[in-house]
Amino acid sequence: MFAVQQNDSSTPARTGLLSTAHGHIETPVFMPVGSLGTVKGIDPDELQACGYGLILGNAYHLYLRPGHSLIAGQGGLHKFMQWPGAILTDSGGFQMVSLADLCRITEDGVGFKSHLDGSWHQLTPEFCMEIQVALGSDIMMMLDHCPPYPSTEFQAQEAVERTTRWAKRCLAVPRQEHQFLFGIIQGGVYPHLRQEAAAQLLELGFDGYALGGLSLGEEKETMFRVIQDVTAQLPLDRPRYLMGVGLPEDIVEGVCRGVDMFDCVIPTRHGRTGWLFTSSGRVLIKKAQYARDEAPIDSACECPVCRRYSRAYLRHLFVSNEMLGIRLNTLHNLWYYGTLMAKIRRAIRNGQLQEFRTQFYQAREGHEQGLEQDPMCA
Repeated sequence: MFAVQQNDSSTPARTGLLSTAHGHIETPVFMPVGSLGTVKGIDPDELQACGYGLILGNAYHLYLRPGHSLIAGQGGLHKFMQWPGAILTDSGGFQMVSLADLCRITEDGVGFKSHLDGSWHQLTPEFCMEIQVALGSDIMMMLDHCPPYPSTEFQAQEAVERTTRWAKRCLAVPRQEHQFLFGIIQGGVYPHLRQEAAAQLLELGFDGYALGGLSLGEEKETMFRVIQDVTAQLPLDRPRYLMGVGLPEDIVEGVCRGVDMFDCVIPTRHGRTGWLFTSSGRVLIKKAQYARDEAPIDSACECPVCRRYSRAYLRHLFVSNEMLGIRLNTLHNLWYYGTLMAKIRRAIRNGQLQEFRTQFYQAREGHEQGLEQDPMCA
């Protein structure tokens, strides 16, 4: 399913080709998040125009609404949402953190109250797989035990051991011929636990390997150290997926440490809150300084929004709570991310990744001085 095409000479970065039943994906790749069967506000044609061939859905959310059986009856998630590209479905393990007050973890699986109506549900490794098989996703994620941050060493150890036991149960469930299954490496911020978790999953044998339980509040340096340590242990012929990490600078640093795949809600969520990504940093479009600004969001951007609309108009839409403003902001951010990944891949192929990395940071120097703290990253 995966072939490395080009290795960077000075870092573990590489380009590759991820082959699925719904298309060939060039890596490193970013996956927009479409938890409920849609990337909020953006239709499939627009996603493809932004350069995406792989998006993420969420088994937990789609099970609750509209239900995996209904989607299967509609021909699977691809047909249901009219998406011609590939789909990766997350298992719902992260909801142990994001919806911790509603969950109860046992050896059998995760019991949880629906955040929709309070009804009780039990998500076992086998049922998690059943949901994803019914959805028909191209890449499925095993059910893992994702501990919160901070966790004690004992809590992290317990999560590693349970994740390995659940991994065996996930692997035993039959899946469709076109479906790949990824293992998820836990271990918190403890190097020896990450090493232990990776070794156990490598012995079981998965189609790809993901790093879970990061970007939960730990220091950046700690996150980068964990990424570097784990990727160095993973096989060269399997894709490496960093789950839920998605600021542009985190993607650049992740690629330089050997990561192939990323996902995050940041480009879409930031679009809805008026934070726009540009080649020189971020723009908070609600600021009064843009009220009469006739320039595009980013003069270096070729997206449909920058080709057509001014900052003044986008600010007007945002402060007026017009839904078009949210859509245009989101579309621009997704285009930025798609372009960023294309530039990273080109830099690796041309042996210029370190130059790209330097220029990436130089373009941002001083731009964000004076900006209030980003509420989405606080």
